[in-house]
Amino acid sequence: MKITWIGHSCFKIESKGYTIITDPYEDGFVPGLKPLRESADMVLCSHEHGDHNARSLIKIGEGQTCPFTVEKMETWHDEVKGAKRGPNTIHIVNDGDIRLAHLGDLGCEPEEEQIQKLRGLDVCLIPVGGHFTIDGKQAAKLVQLIKPRLVIPMHYRDSKGRFGFDVISTVKDFTKHMDSVHVMEDSWISTDQMPEYQVIVLMPRDIA
Repeated sequence: MKITWIGHSCFKIESKGYTIITDPYEDGFVPGLKPLRESADMVLCSHEHGDHNARSLIKIGEGQTCPFTVEKMETWHDEVKGAKRGPNTIHIVNDGDIRLAHLGDLGCEPEEEQIQKLRGLDVCLIPVGGHFTIDGKQAAKLVQLIKPRLVIPMHYRDSKGRFGFDVISTVKDFTKHMDSVHVMEDSWISTDQMPEYQVIVLMPRDIA
């Protein structure tokens, strides 16, 4: 499986000739990111905000056999059961070899039953910026509870001001709570050889 961080919460997940795009963003919605133009076989959106639901910008292919199973887990975009920002959907995709969860704009700690289902993940894509989602400390606590093999943080602000909303935190507010962190210059990683680090910080592919 190849995982590419396009930017914000948008990833390209490729396996066995099939491509999934998660949480595509509308033009101009995310500071510092180029307009998104992609092709895929499937689009998954965690919720209906403009920085996560731009399905129309993704050209959908036909005819590819899907190797993935997709499980949806309904959560909240805030700590008050959606009263502020509505619902959020976690997507768990499994290609038969790798089990990956995209947590979307998770804004609360999942329920115990949901935590149990999230345990044993190979890869967890987790928001860490706070304000709109769980923050770095909350994300680190959740990682400790579900214990994925590999964590890729998303939905945060660049410390150099190149991308991300001003009101959210940098990735350091998450990584300072983690013991095994590797910062990469690349925007993608392959799970053919799972890294020895628990946390991999990628570079967004589509920085303007």
